[in-house]
Amino acid sequence: MLLSVDMDDESATLVAGLLVANDQRSVYSHGTKKLTEYLNQIRAGVVNPRPEVKIERDGGAAAVIDGDGGLGHIACHVGMTMAIEKAKRLGVGSVTTYNHYHFGSAGKWSRMALQHDCIGMSTSSHRFHPNPQGMVSSATASSPISFAIPADKQPPIVLDMGGHMVSASEQNMEHSPGAVFKGLGLGAVIVSLGGIFAGIYRPEVKPPASRWESNQGSHLTAWNVAHFADVAAFKAEMDRYIGEARATKPLPGMERAELAGGMEWAWEAEAKQLGIIVSDEQREYLEGHADECGVQVSFAEFEDSRF
Repeated sequence: MLLSVDMDDESATLVAGLLVANDQRSVYSHGTKKLTEYLNQIRAGVVNPRPEVKIERDGGAAAVIDGDGGLGHIACHVGMTMAIEKAKRLGVGSVTTYNHYHFGSAGKWSRMALQHDCIGMSTSSHRFHPNPQGMVSSATASSPISFAIPADKQPPIVLDMGGHMVSASEQNMEHSPGAVFKGLGLGAVIVSLGGIFAGIYRPEVKPPASRWESNQGSHLTAWNVAHFADVAAFKAEMDRYIGEARATKPLPGMERAELAGGMEWAWEAEAKQLGIIVSDEQREYLEGHADECGVQVSFAEFEDSRF
């Protein structure tokens, strides 16, 4: 489907794989459901289907990536790969990206670090301005942040969340003011690091200077565990901590006790064994897009194995 809107093979394969990987973890909001938005934006001519991603700056542990108006997945894959390579050599690597569209779920990028025995962090924000007639809470958005911390046999810690926690309603200010203030503070940090620091307000990437809807940026960092601690010992301690946490009582309404990322880890393992759950609604959605794009899909061949 992505090839039908003039994306090249490598980029289309990358983006499709990342979307399916989110479905595999049951993060459906940022999985193949995003195809509508991406296809429509490329067709409308506001997202570059064939960006020439450039390394604008590269020195020491830091780098800056220009996404050339394309999907953020392409620039961020380059960026996180660089951050990990730098972390392997220097202990830490930190890369910002700008001049691109939506980068997907933050967890995709932080998790890239895990297979290299690194800790990963990713955050992103988009261009916006606070509502001058609104409350100070309009100075933040539900922009994402993610941390991924490796373990050995236990599921790794993967925090993947939006920065907006609760609304600043009178009721919340009365009963849970801490949650309001923490959300405001976290949101401001995400906007600053994932947006402003990344360069999304640079004049050359804003209309009318740019034809692209390149309104997002990111901040991607990797820390190499081996530069700070013995890897095996660290992962053993993480296993101990996570295992002890999972042996506690679950939260109300939950079947089991899990830390951040534990549920997605289990769902991903199940999907790899049994297949990704596709609802009737999602099947119709994908078949509709496939028909639009002139692509054949094979859901009917697997009708007997649905569960």
